[in-house]
Amino acid sequence: MDLDLKINEFEGPLDLLLHLIKENKMDIFDIEIEKITEQYLAYLDSQESMNLEIASEYLVLATELIEIKSKMLLPNEKEKIEKEEEIDPREELVNRLLEYEAYKKITQELKEKESIRRAIYTKPASNLTEYRQEDSNIGLDIDINDLVEALKRFIERKKEDAPISTKVTENEITVSSRRYDIKMILLREKKVSFYKLFPTLTKEYIVATFLAILEMAKSRELMITQNNTFDDIVCEVVENG
Repeated sequence: MDLDLKINEFEGPLDLLLHLIKENKMDIFDIEIEKITEQYLAYLDSQESMNLEIASEYLVLATELIEIKSKMLLPNEKEKIEKEEEIDPREELVNRLLEYEAYKKITQELKEKESIRRAIYTKPASNLTEYRQEDSNIGLDIDINDLVEALKRFIERKKEDAPISTKVTENEITVSSRRYDIKMILLREKKVSFYKLFPTLTKEYIVATFLAILEMAKSRELMITQNNTFDDIVCEVVENG
């Protein structure tokens, strides 16, 4: 077996021992303690011959391995009589190795996630206050959320009065077509209730109409106003719009 390795290539004595077990393709639950102890000690000897400092924990484990080996080679009389009840002297070492192996696996997974995270670059949040203020002044004298809530309440009231029509028509309802219709209404009436722009309550009609109103407000083709909280919401034509 190649022992031309450095102590600092391992994270500790258990890491070295686990490496030797895997190199020998041993069952971790049935370690050939004599063989593995000899290889472990030979590894430490190779480090000493290269004048490398060996950490004390490596020597402590070496002592434990020798003790386990001696117990397995020289069982006492009581252990021979009570063989079925004998406690395997390797049991504690096996448990420590299993715990270390699980810890090492989790550590590796965390390192991989950290590596992936480092490849992701984020940008600090931009200050969009200036743009929000600008948008809020374009054709809207009412908060957009309040406008949505008002439309929801309007639809609920209409549902109670009569079922919403679900008739399918051949003519497709588009934002541009509704925008044209609303423009014609405002040219005639100059000012109209927001709710009157929703004579048909199909989903497609409501969505297209609502988006058309917002686009027209943004392009200053109409102004949406409400004097007080519970007053009617009014859409009116913007002169020179």
